[in-house]
Amino acid sequence: MKSIMKHLWEKLDLVGFVLPLLLLAAWYFVTASGSIPHYLLPSPRRFFQVIVDFVFGTAKLTPYSGKMMENLIASSIRVIHGFGLAVFWGLLLGFLTGRIQLIKRMIDPTVHIIRTIPGIGWLPLAMLWFGIGEKTTIFLIALASFFPIYINVAHGASEVPLVFLRTGRMLGANKFTLFTTVILPYAFPSVVVGLRLGLGVSWAYLVLGELTGVSRGLGAVMMDSRMLGQMEMIPAAMICIGILGRLTDRLLMKVCNLIYPYNEGVIK
Repeated sequence: MKSIMKHLWEKLDLVGFVLPLLLLAAWYFVTASGSIPHYLLPSPRRFFQVIVDFVFGTAKLTPYSGKMMENLIASSIRVIHGFGLAVFWGLLLGFLTGRIQLIKRMIDPTVHIIRTIPGIGWLPLAMLWFGIGEKTTIFLIALASFFPIYINVAHGASEVPLVFLRTGRMLGANKFTLFTTVILPYAFPSVVVGLRLGLGVSWAYLVLGELTGVSRGLGAVMMDSRMLGQMEMIPAAMICIGILGRLTDRLLMKVCNLIYPYNEGVIK
């Protein structure tokens, strides 16, 4: 146990705590001075009390007391579904576009036109197509996170040196073997960049989708809190999304490094 704590302490970067502590101090002094009303910016103490109550439900301070897990799970399921769709289509079309010029000429111009449309511009259309709720949220997440995955995968696949491909063919590799042993490993760092960007976008668009009127989810908590005047719950839900985003990003990195361990020095 002592060695584990020592290892964690050695890996801990104390410099990373400087800015959060400065922001916390500024927050405390601003609220303590009364220059900003508490209904616009609650004190740090009140805020942390609400977060603890949101998690454990001990004090019943808000209507969301003890409901963090059910909202967190609802949001996570939507992100998994939307991001999963984006990964499937982003990888498939990205590799096809990166390696086959005809497909690139057919698909790439349309994709780049569509990606310039802001996500919120799709919201009215998505609500007409899918109604208010789960499907609209998943559609927005999948659409927004598809583009960074597709673009980075296509770039990585197109940059494989021709000499690598020729060497593989000389050694008798068929198309599938060539893909798994040459194209995919070479393009993998670009694939990971796309996946990380797509995952981050998924959490951002989760909030947009859940603001449309779903019954549960961290975005729904933020919207309902605004209408109920529960100011403390809005940043509490935001922090939950930020922590979830960070944890899922680290999990994605672990999975990627398990797939190709020799890329661990490149993929961080």
